[in-house]
Formats: sequence, C-alpha cells, structure tokens
Amino acid sequence: MKKLFLLVVTIIFLNNSAFSVTYNSNPKIFITELVEDAIKTLSDKSITDEEKKKTISRIALENVDINALGLYTLGNIRKTVDKDILNSYQKLFEKYFLKSLTSRLSDYSDNKFEVLGSDQKSSNYTIVSSKILESNNQPEIKIDWRVFTKNPNKPLIRDLVVEGLSLARTQKEEFASILNSNNNDIGALMAKLEEFISK
Repeated sequence: MKKLFLLVVTIIFLNNSAFSVTYNSNPKIFITELVEDAIKTLSDKSITDEEKKKTISRIALENVDINALGLYTLGNIRKTVDKDILNSYQKLFEKYFLKSLTSRLSDYSDNKFEVLGSDQKSSNYTIVSSKILESNNQPEIKIDWRVFTKNPNKPLIRDLVVEGLSLARTQKEEFASILNSNNNDIGALMAKLEEFISK
C-alpha cells in the first residue's frame, strides 16, 4: 500500500516549473492539469531527483490541505490537546507528509492516466474519478480524489481513495494504533513522526 501511495502522490505532484502554478478551479480540470503536468515532468530526463523533491514539496503545500489532513489523522484527541502542542504536531505532520512524498522517487512516466468524471457532493466537496490504465507490470487501478472546494477559486486535495481504500483513513488508523498503545500520549506519536523524519 505504501508503494502505491508513493506512486499515486508522485504522479500527482511532480511539476518542472520553478514558479507557482495556478490550476483551473473546476475540480475535474484541476486534477487533469495536475496529472498532465506530472506526466510531462516524469518524462523529462533532465530533471534530477533533488529538483523533483523540491517541486513535489512545493506543489503539495499549494494543492493539498495538509493542515486538515493532520487534524483528521490525529482523531478525536485533537479536541483535548493543548493548543501549543497541537501546533507543534501540525508542523511535524507537515514535515512527515512531505518526507513521505519524497522518500522514494521512481520513474512512473510509462503509466497512463485517465480522468473519468466528477461528482459534486456538496458546495464543499467534489469527487473526481480516475484510473491508472493497466500495463505490463500492474493491473488497472481506480482512484477517487476528494477535492475540497469551500473556496471555489482554490480547490484543495483532501484525500485519495485507491480501489475503495481511503489513504487518509488508513493513516488515521495507523496513528490511532500508536496512540492506543501509548495511553493516548500525543508525545509518543510525535516521537514516531520525528523518528521517521530524521531517517
């Protein structure tokens, strides 16, 4: 699952521009443009892994609601944690998230993507359906993108659902397991995040 996560997220966020990119505010076009940029960049052999890592981080910061993901994955304990500790956790989670994106870059330029359609669930959320087409080394993979549209001019990605499995929910369950094993001590979870970041 982690390899699949890295595959999907790498393809989403790679972009070879040195400047901020503004994508279309329509969720379906937003996702389409991200994927098209990623494929173009992945095909460019002149871009180093270090350049890709920097670009992934920048694009993620601009197009993923990392703050909301951090709070969601923390679960209900976020309601009782001291504000300063919560802020420290959020900073750690951002570093953890970005390190997860950049820890293993591979060449996925041969993968073919297709954005299938979109379903506006409310004024705040749209689900964009897509798939990675079948290839010699992998089956077809269905991916739904949960796009947050509270600000209609700036959509943000909040989750990926890969073959019916929410990656945000999976991360929340992993964090819950760590917390449950440590009497809901957020310090233990933060220590685990720091350990991963320092590797």
